[in-house]
Amino acid sequence: MNEGTTTMLDKPARVTVDAPALDAPAPGGIRKPDLITVEQAKAMSLAEMTTLFKDHLNPGQLHFMKLLGFNKVKVESAEGMYYTDQNGRKILDFFGGFGSLAFGHNHPRILSARKKFQDENRHEIAIAFMSQYASALAKNLAAIAPGDLDMVFLGSSGSEAMEAALKVAERAAGPKRPRIVYAENSFHGKTKGVLSITDGPLYRGEFKLLDNNVKVPFGDIDAIRNAFERDPTIGVLVLETIQGGGGIISAPPEFWREVRALCDKHGVIWVADEVQCGMGRSGRFFAFEHAGVVPDVTALAKSLGGGKSAMAAMIARRDVYMKAYGTKNTAMIHAQATFGGIGEACITAIEGLNIMYDEDLIENAAVQGDYLLERLNTLKAKYPKIIKDVRGQGLMVGLEFQDFSQTLPMVLRPVVGVLDDKLKGSLSGFIGALLLKDYDTLVAFTEYNRNVIRLEPPLICERQHVDQFIDALDDLLGRGIIRIVKDFIGSQFD
Repeated sequence: MNEGTTTMLDKPARVTVDAPALDAPAPGGIRKPDLITVEQAKAMSLAEMTTLFKDHLNPGQLHFMKLLGFNKVKVESAEGMYYTDQNGRKILDFFGGFGSLAFGHNHPRILSARKKFQDENRHEIAIAFMSQYASALAKNLAAIAPGDLDMVFLGSSGSEAMEAALKVAERAAGPKRPRIVYAENSFHGKTKGVLSITDGPLYRGEFKLLDNNVKVPFGDIDAIRNAFERDPTIGVLVLETIQGGGGIISAPPEFWREVRALCDKHGVIWVADEVQCGMGRSGRFFAFEHAGVVPDVTALAKSLGGGKSAMAAMIARRDVYMKAYGTKNTAMIHAQATFGGIGEACITAIEGLNIMYDEDLIENAAVQGDYLLERLNTLKAKYPKIIKDVRGQGLMVGLEFQDFSQTLPMVLRPVVGVLDDKLKGSLSGFIGALLLKDYDTLVAFTEYNRNVIRLEPPLICERQHVDQFIDALDDLLGRGIIRIVKDFIGSQFD
C-alpha cells in the first residue's frame, strides 16, 4: 500500500469492554453510571453546558452560537413573550421557535391542562386501545379544516407529518403516477423522504435521495402547467403555502386558485405544507384560506404542540385517504407510530386549539402583523441603504437586508461587491447578535437567503411588543453600518 493512502482498515481499533457476566448478581448488581440528575442539570453552569454540548451534541453548531453570542445565555425560565436568563434579564422573543410558540411560553391554561392530566394518572400510550384524546384532537382538526379535509394522522414532528402526507398522496395517485413536483428553495423536513423535495444542498448533503421528483420555481404557475402537460406520470404537487426557509416568500391568491384548477384538471393531488405558516400565524388558521381554496392534503406541526409537546398532524380529504388506506388490507400501511397520538401531547393540542379561538389569537396575528409590517416599512423608508425588503403575512415576516456592498459609500461598492456572495448573512448576523446583546431581543434567520431575518413572535404579541422590537431595531440601525460592524467585532471579545 502506498504511503499516505487511507482505507477503512486504517481506522483506529475500537475500544472494547467486557460484557457483564451472565451470572452477575441481580437486582442491584449492575453499577449505575455517573448520571446527571434533573436538579444537577438545572444548576449547570454555562461552562459546563458548553463542554457537554461540544462533547456530545454538535461542536460545529457551537461555533455559530459563539459567533452570535447565543452561547452566553442560559435560559432559566420563560413566560409569555419573554425568556429570562441567568442574570434575570428578560429577552423579548421575536424568534418564536420557528413558529412553535403561538401561545407564548408556558401559557397558564396549557400548564393547567397538563398538570390535571398528570395528577389523574391518565394514560399516555394507546396503541392496543382507542384513545379518547387522539380521537378528540382529530375531530377538532377536522372541524377547523375547511372543505372535506377530515382524515387525520397524528405524529411528532413536521417531517413526520409531511412524510405521511407524501405517502398518502403517492398511494392515492397510484403506481402509474409516482412523480412529485416541488418548488425551488423549499423546506419540508430533514428525514430522507421529505429531504428529497427539500431544495437545500446543505441539508441534502451527499445522501442518496428519491429521484421521482420535478423542481419548479415557487409561484410560477406556467412552470407547473408545463410540467403537468409534459409528464403524465406526475401525481403529486407539494408546496409550502408560505416559504419559511426560502426567506418568507408567498404567492398571490390567484396563483393558489390556479394551482387548484390545474390539479383538478390533471388529476394531481395537491399537498399544502402548513407546518410553519399554519396554526393562525398568517392571520387565518391555514394560510391557503386567504385564497379561498382547499388542498387535498395538508400538514401541521410546531405550535400544534402548544409550546410544551411534540405534536404534528397530516389532514387529508376522505376520498384521498380511503383510496390510500381504506381497506382492511391497507389500513396498517401507514398507521400511527408508537408516540403518534400520545395522551398528554394530544390534550395539550386540544387545549391550544381552544385557546386560539377563545383568545382571538388568529385575529390578533392579523392585526399585530399589519402593524409590524407598517412599522418595518417606515424603517425601510428611513434606512433604504440597509433594508432591501419587508414582506410577510400576519406574524410571519421577513426583513431582508441589502447586500453588504450596497450599505457602504459609493466609492467602496465596486471593491466590496465582488465579495457580496461570501458576505451574505453577515449583516443579518451582526444585527441579530447586537439585538440580543444590547437590546435583549431574539430574532431568527432563514436557510437559503441569508440576508433575511425571520420574525415569528408568539401570536399573543401585543402592540407594545412590536414597538419594543421596532424601537430597538431603529436605534441599532441608526448607528450606521461602520459602527454596527465595529460593535459586533467588539462583542466577540466581551
